[in-house]
Amino acid sequence: MPKMKTKSSAKKRFKLTGTGKIKRKHAFKSHILTKKSKKRKLALTHDTLVDKADENNVKIMLRLK
Repeated sequence: MPKMKTKSSAKKRFKLTGTGKIKRKHAFKSHILTKKSKKRKLALTHDTLVDKADENNVKIMLRLK
């Protein structure tokens, strides 16, 4: 049986924390930035965790489950 491949898109977008949670980047921070406030852009800079509802799907894509 061949090995299960990880989804390349997921591999690039998500990282595991030390406690096993999944980190992700915020969207809406790549272009059309002039109309967005400095406060909003700064908030979008920081990483956040994947929501509990999406965690199972991400784990399947990363072959952690």
